[in-house]
Amino acid sequence: MALMQCFISSAVLGKGCNVNVIVPQHYEANGTTPGKRREYKVLYLLHGLSDDYSSWLRRTSIERYLSKLDDVVTVMPDVDRSFYTDMKHGLKYWTFISEELPGVIQQLFPVSSKAEDTCVAGFSMGGYGALKLAMSHPERFAACGAMSSVTDIAAKFGDPRYAGWDFEDIFGSPEQLAADGNDLFELLKKLPSAPKVPRFIQICGTEDYLWQDNLKLKDAFEASGIPGYIFESHPGIHSWDFWDQYIQTILKFFFCQ
Repeated sequence: MALMQCFISSAVLGKGCNVNVIVPQHYEANGTTPGKRREYKVLYLLHGLSDDYSSWLRRTSIERYLSKLDDVVTVMPDVDRSFYTDMKHGLKYWTFISEELPGVIQQLFPVSSKAEDTCVAGFSMGGYGALKLAMSHPERFAACGAMSSVTDIAAKFGDPRYAGWDFEDIFGSPEQLAADGNDLFELLKKLPSAPKVPRFIQICGTEDYLWQDNLKLKDAFEASGIPGYIFESHPGIHSWDFWDQYIQTILKFFFCQ
């Protein structure tokens, strides 16, 4: 595997951005490198609220897990604390993550642009981002994996436990969530009518403080009748030990079926 720390320029954000990319390395039987570039599958791996683009590498064994897959490029971008959203008072991270970044990655790396070769996963805020991407653009993704996700944004407005999450600066108000495409439950209502729907796997620890929110989304998914949806619950809290373990389940769900 090759690990590349990229500093890219974003026209959408008007600044430089950090992205870590893990790329498979291949050699011929005689030890030489192949002469032709391959077209790889691509996985977008999203970070949480208190983390950044480096967290997956520093806090999990993701590079070791990916070494078992020889046809996947993994992209780990930085979106600050934006909730993968075009912020009301801030930068347009949704446009960056959903529109600009895939084009930059396809320009710089030999990755497929086909939906059947594209997956997205994340935890906590990144789980929200992964679900939002796959629900907003189901035609672009084969599968989505979400762990310990923030799912019910509207319920957290005004809750003093989430005062430091800056929801007003990010989303504006609860009334603006659905209109701006930021409410997962409203996005889910539209999903059954999409011509193509990704496979979804949602995982949460039973002791996680977001457990009830994840159960609410589970119930909504099951009521929608969307095929290919899986929910897993396991003992665990909102922690890197949990995410390090169950990202392996998500990788198998994506690439080993």
